[in-house]
Amino acid sequence: MVATRSGHGLRARLRAHWPLLVVLGVSLVGLQRVVTEHWREGSAALAVAMLVAAGLRVALPPDRVGLLAIRGRYADALVYGGFGVVVLLLALTITQGSLTIN
Repeated sequence: MVATRSGHGLRARLRAHWPLLVVLGVSLVGLQRVVTEHWREGSAALAVAMLVAAGLRVALPPDRVGLLAIRGRYADALVYGGFGVVVLLLALTITQGSLTIN
């Protein structure tokens, strides 16, 4: 389908939702690391994705944030940032164990 002037083409959609695509890209890298049994690195990458989401939510205006906007600006940033910090602290402090069963 060819992009139309009404703004419904692929380029317009990518422009509107690039913040979510960035967060999903970092999350996919983290999930790949978890699946390949590098769970601490993967968890840290997932935490970074949440922190990036929090930063983008605060930095971008409401019409540019796309699907990262769920609630109010600061409520979203607080939730994204809170989860990011908690997951990052867990990933950095847990040193024993693995995801495999011996």
